[in-house]
Amino acid sequence: MTALPDIESALQAFSLVFMLLNPFLLIIYLLEPLEELDKRGFSSALRRAGAISGVVFVVFAVVGDAVFSTVLNARFESFQVFGGIIFLVIGVRFVFYGNKALLHLRGAPEQVAGAVAMPIMIGPATISASIIAGQQLGVIWGPVIVVLAVFASVFVMILLKALHDFVRPRNEKLVERYVDIAGRVLALVVGTFSIEMIMRGVTNWLGIS
Repeated sequence: MTALPDIESALQAFSLVFMLLNPFLLIIYLLEPLEELDKRGFSSALRRAGAISGVVFVVFAVVGDAVFSTVLNARFESFQVFGGIIFLVIGVRFVFYGNKALLHLRGAPEQVAGAVAMPIMIGPATISASIIAGQQLGVIWGPVIVVLAVFASVFVMILLKALHDFVRPRNEKLVERYVDIAGRVLALVVGTFSIEMIMRGVTNWLGIS
């Protein structure tokens, strides 16, 4: 029988994955599809995106960084640095351009599931967090915690969709103000974590503790 994981480690892994999935930033990224799709269609698209992302995260939580060393013949640290640069670019663009910074990454409303899964949910940071969760919690509990974080993120976005539909007809300016302020503040968090990813990748590659 598989032993239960350390509660503190499990909570840390859950919090890390949930923070990187960041449903509060995702809901801003999906603002236009959010307005064009009804609650049922939006929820269905989110569930599909969550399922796609969950499968990918589980695979990386199980195989760890072996896929980089054996299949790609590259170091995991290189992936961390490249992923940090990608997120840094997204964060900088969001600070200056707001929601418009990500419009070119998003397709038509019927493509919402794929747009949510890539490149925001399935990104270098979330894949790295999945690998770390697998290493710290094992190949059983690591994937379980990662899937729970994905489920929680999807659930929060569905709640935010319901809140959006309730508030927007009554106070459209308030919604627009939230989108602008929250998006730029969260972009600072994304940028900060991006720098941390780059620094961690470089120090690990150089063998600096």
